[in-house]
Amino acid sequence: MKKLAMVLAFFLVGCANSDRYVQWEAEKPEHFPKLTAIGYAPLAEQPGKTQSKRVLLAMQASKLAAYRELAEQVYGQQITAKTTVKDWTTQSESIKTSVTGLIRGAKVIKTYAAGDFYVTELELDYQKVWELYQHRNKTQRVKRVTYF
Repeated sequence: MKKLAMVLAFFLVGCANSDRYVQWEAEKPEHFPKLTAIGYAPLAEQPGKTQSKRVLLAMQASKLAAYRELAEQVYGQQITAKTTVKDWTTQSESIKTSVTGLIRGAKVIKTYAAGDFYVTELELDYQKVWELYQHRNKTQRVKRVTYF
């Protein structure tokens, strides 16, 4: 009798999912933060032969540095550290960091030379990120469930 009840309960639970239709709708967050990031690149250290080539390379490098900073804010930074100690004395120490992420919707606010550096300022508005995400992935919540 117990086995029959368990089999019947299992069968009813398995069938329960096929007798309803779930309709979804997107749920918009109440607040959207804005992140900012600044990237710097030294003009003199760029490998170009002319000053204009070094400026272009510095512009690109400062933009990439700003994007890296945004990625660090959004996804965090992976840190791996190793220290070797022998006879209570540090023999060697190494630290590695990495950032992995995809930034969509960032906007260049300013890009300018400041002394010996080139600077790029970026902004990431999460409202724009949410809108871009909606076009790709349709974040959803249950709007209505109809049972048959």
